[in-house]
Amino acid sequence: MNLLTGLSFVQYWIALVLGLAMLACEVVAFVDCLRHREDAFRAAGKLTKNKWLLITGIALLLGILTVQSPIGFLGIIAIVGSAVYLVDVRPALRQVLGKARESSNQGPYGPW
Repeated sequence: MNLLTGLSFVQYWIALVLGLAMLACEVVAFVDCLRHREDAFRAAGKLTKNKWLLITGIALLLGILTVQSPIGFLGIIAIVGSAVYLVDVRPALRQVLGKARESSNQGPYGPW
């Protein structure tokens, strides 16, 4: 096995692991979007649930199609759609629904 073949082998596995990690994020975003009520999206001031289901669903489909080569145009679109949901919409929904984490200065009996 020459050096070029060895590097190709390593690159393939790195891309596959990265693609699977991206796919996992896309699945989490889609499933989380399914779990929340429609009125929570409106209360959080975000797009409607149906629009986010469409965005995260398309991201999931693109993630499935590009799992072996995630660093292409479609793979980047997929992870960006899911990432926006996970870092912007999901925390807003959790706050509206009262599931946000307590601040770090909370002790077992309240603030300290």
